[in-house]
Amino acid sequence: MRTDVRFSTNGLQLAGHLYLPEGVDGPLAAIVVGHQTTGVKEQSPAVYATRLVKEGFAVLTFDAAFQGESEGAPRGLEDPFQRAEDFRAAVSYLTTRPEVDSDRIGVMGVCGSGAYVPYAAQTDHRMKAVASVSGTDVPSFFRAADPEGWQEMVANSGNLRSAEAAGQPAATFAVLPEKADADTPAPTAEFIDYYKTPRGRHPRSTGDVVVRSADLLDQFDSFADVAKIAPRPLLMIAGTEAETRGFSEKAVADSPGNAELFLVEGATHVDLYDRDPYVATAVAKLVEFFIEHLA
Repeated sequence: MRTDVRFSTNGLQLAGHLYLPEGVDGPLAAIVVGHQTTGVKEQSPAVYATRLVKEGFAVLTFDAAFQGESEGAPRGLEDPFQRAEDFRAAVSYLTTRPEVDSDRIGVMGVCGSGAYVPYAAQTDHRMKAVASVSGTDVPSFFRAADPEGWQEMVANSGNLRSAEAAGQPAATFAVLPEKADADTPAPTAEFIDYYKTPRGRHPRSTGDVVVRSADLLDQFDSFADVAKIAPRPLLMIAGTEAETRGFSEKAVADSPGNAELFLVEGATHVDLYDRDPYVATAVAKLVEFFIEHLA
């Protein structure tokens, strides 16, 4: 049901998993599923892929360039423009597969990918249906957490590029502490509970990001031109208790009637990574959405 695959983006080989339903004749409608920021394909994408494939879809998950099992250096670079290009490359790969109907390809992303996917879809019209789960505009998220510290990182990015050019290793920072304590903000604590415990920990999901990613992220706005997706459909799924819910609400508000906001009652941002019944509710909506628009 799951096959290791490789495909190219800007000269780099990306590592992916292709899920195909058993006993279903093609060509099939297909869905690309992207991982959360600092995540890998074996985490939330696998949770969603294993459920979507049971509904008869071909599903492709992959590690972003510079991350997981995919190529690219420095490791841990978060390049939003490359992340969008990765999704375009994933769609291109699916069009080469005989099992897939190239006119029926949808895309979805979790967390950071839930913003990179709508960005890529603004101009890639092969993406016939676009969905997001806990979608988060990464630079806005980091900027809001520490505006002054963020601007210092942006201002220092050029110096770090010079240091790399001189042969020094890329400077990185840990997105999360190892443990939560009584003073840890609730949103941070729920990320720690996922990434730093057996619940969601994966050896290739290091949580380290290249510091100079800041100057790339600071130029990026996931949803500024979200209206360009129309008339193709956009589905934004968020938890009612998610700190990031506002990104989904704004994306839908800025869309010209083609977008739907679907709220999962009681769910936080990270609940939608892996926890039932929240994931089950999200998947049921995704199946309904993709059947309707990829039929």
